[in-house]
Amino acid sequence: MSAISGKSIEDLNLETLYSRVKNSEIKEVIIATSATIDGQTTAHFIAESLKDLPIKVTRLTHGVPIGSELDYLDEGTISIAFKTRSEF
Repeated sequence: MSAISGKSIEDLNLETLYSRVKNSEIKEVIIATSATIDGQTTAHFIAESLKDLPIKVTRLTHGVPIGSELDYLDEGTISIAFKTRSEF
């Protein structure tokens, strides 16, 4: 979500995510947004929206530099971030 660039909640297509989580055996949603204010806001909104569902909501942690984009990280860094993810 980004007020400056005009991205709103509707642009996130979260209804598809909610539907998949509610109608399947998904046990965990891993949030991997950027470490920007917009990314943090989006991650928090998603986590809050999922809190009443019986799933674990985590986010990538260690190894992902603040402000970096996941597209530019190597597999090893992403692997470490995945293994050390924390609950939201």
